[in-house]
Amino acid sequence: MMPSLRNALLCVVFLLAPPALADDGFGVIMGTVLNSEDRGTLSGVYVTATSSSMQGERTVLTDENGFYWLPQLPPGVYTLRFELEGLKPHARDIVVRLNQTYRMNVYLLPEGLGECVEIVGGSESVPWSTRPSSHGRSASPRESVAYTPPPPPSPYQLSRMQEDYGSGQTVAPPPFNSSDKAFLEMYFQGYGVNPTVDTETERFSTFSMEADTASYSLARGYLQRGVLPDERAVRVEEFVNTFDYGYENDTDAPFSIHVEGFPSPSRPGYHVLHVGLKAHEVSVAERKPAHLIFTIDTSGSMMQQDKLPLVKQALRMLVDALDERDRVSIVTYGTTARVVLPPTNVLQRDVLLGAIDGLQTEGATNAQAGLDLAYSLASANFLQGGINRVILCSDGVANNGVTDADGIWARVKGFAERGITLTTVGFGMGHYNDVLMERLSHVGEGNYAYVDRLAEARRIFVQNLNGTLQVVAKDAKVQLEFDPRDVIRYRLVGYENRILAKEQFADDRVDAGEVGSGHTVTAIYEVKLRGEPLDSFATLRLRYKAPEGGSSREVVKSLPARILRPSFASASPPSRLSYVAAAFAEKLRASYWMRPLTWEQLISLHGQIGAPLAQRPEVVELGDLIRRAASLDSRPDRFEAVAPLRLMDSDRVPRIE
Repeated sequence: MMPSLRNALLCVVFLLAPPALADDGFGVIMGTVLNSEDRGTLSGVYVTATSSSMQGERTVLTDENGFYWLPQLPPGVYTLRFELEGLKPHARDIVVRLNQTYRMNVYLLPEGLGECVEIVGGSESVPWSTRPSSHGRSASPRESVAYTPPPPPSPYQLSRMQEDYGSGQTVAPPPFNSSDKAFLEMYFQGYGVNPTVDTETERFSTFSMEADTASYSLARGYLQRGVLPDERAVRVEEFVNTFDYGYENDTDAPFSIHVEGFPSPSRPGYHVLHVGLKAHEVSVAERKPAHLIFTIDTSGSMMQQDKLPLVKQALRMLVDALDERDRVSIVTYGTTARVVLPPTNVLQRDVLLGAIDGLQTEGATNAQAGLDLAYSLASANFLQGGINRVILCSDGVANNGVTDADGIWARVKGFAERGITLTTVGFGMGHYNDVLMERLSHVGEGNYAYVDRLAEARRIFVQNLNGTLQVVAKDAKVQLEFDPRDVIRYRLVGYENRILAKEQFADDRVDAGEVGSGHTVTAIYEVKLRGEPLDSFATLRLRYKAPEGGSSREVVKSLPARILRPSFASASPPSRLSYVAAAFAEKLRASYWMRPLTWEQLISLHGQIGAPLAQRPEVVELGDLIRRAASLDSRPDRFEAVAPLRLMDSDRVPRIE
């Protein structure tokens, strides 16, 4: 791509999302403003909205995460102008409709560079990009994620192995400089930090259930190399959902519900609300037979030791975890795609292992050809009444053959509706595209994981195999309704790109999350109470469809005041662990709300998680990662100059004048 064209394409990206926190009778515009040169977020940007539909103009400033929010906009045509000294101002028009929320993410160029343009579709120059839906409605979060593509990859290999892949034991990883190509060629999309919402303005909080865990493994990969992760790579919910909280399985209900609250250790005047949901477990004997079509990236970018060699070892483990009911196919793609192994029963172990061992890297990365061939193979060998799953193993780079991004998403979504779902599993630290891997899994109604070592592959492909394969609920959504008489304001911690409008909760047409057997989904809220609630202070609603589809079913639970504990120490170990995981993620992404909690205090809270969870290897490792991050974090407090910590407002992010 020509540099001038690339700079232009970097300039403005916008994302039209469904209603989120929209007020009745009004619309909302929200989004993030970023610097096109380093893709960092820009605070203090003046965002001005003007329209003939309202008197005067509305101006806000982006917060510390580059996030802006313009609520209560009367329907009409608006002109938005983005201004920051030293950067080229940008303006664009947008139509705001009744009860709709629009997300517009903007990249600003330095003064003197070319004109800004919008990315409105895929081309060979903009692989796997997206545009707003052309069907007269806003696309859902699972249908539309706009992003700037990473630069074309160049050959790069790790200087030495991070992991002893044969044993899964961690060894000292090679130290990487943050300017290393492996980090420069990683691509992530930041979604900002959820605002604190007044219940008088909006008492409903709604989000799509997701059990992805990739963000935590990616962050671990950074930290084990001696570097703080990219803040945009940190998704709080994926940190929280990495851990097993030991929720009991309710054999008489599709989901078990576990809720507990306690005073926040980091935010004065607020309580932490732990909301845990566990899908019912399907035994191995009851699991449906499966046809798994592994679609493996064998391009040149996969030659690193933590990419294709690790993929091969992961597949060998999976072969041993399946049984005689299951079949495996293998499709590879480099410059072109080919079938390496047609559908083969796992009892033919030598044939399967021979095909796996023979995989080698070659050529460019024609991801479209690989997926097209995989779906064709899945369709021709569709397993009626069974699990038909394409599993993409890749570093996410797609630099050849993709000419119609909208067409790709439509085909993936179409196959998912016919029962062929897609799971994406990411590998490798260099040339990695997190955005592409995450979005593919969501459109394909599957899940997204990242493998940074053999132990993680074992967790995904062996320990959690039933949950990975057997879907027990689809289009699953969660909604909390807070009683304004008891709750002044609240904040959902994480799930920024999973937020739904309150109206979408009961709309069966809205695509939402898929939940596997025994999967747990945990959410953390911060709530400010008016006092001690006398009775129920909130209502939890869970809506989902059966795996085969049909009408939604709904579960409703009141949250009584008795679930509130007097302190962190009096909360149960699962609630303490979930808070520590969420706080760790918030610290890594430098959230304003986590400023009062020091790294030393977080380390202390980790030490108070308590038995039996504290002794688990993954929880011990969490403590090691927190200590490593603490030793690496030399970032200045970006808010101190305008909002000194001692004067910090616990309710609102400060405006930077």
